[in-house]
Amino acid sequence: MKKYITRISLFLLMLISLQSCEVVGGIFKLGMGVGIFIVIAIIAVIIFIFAKLTKK
Repeated sequence: MKKYITRISLFLLMLISLQSCEVVGGIFKLGMGVGIFIVIAIIAVIIFIFAKLTKK
């Protein structure tokens, strides 16, 4: 519960201290980075599985 309150407090402080455009821009940049990471991870898993199946 304490972590939850700390996260909300930090989020509210960030919303108050930053301009809304900067917050939205940061969220989209973070989302794009996470999306790229997920795509690369999925491709790596597919290559790994394909390599294991053809190695017989």
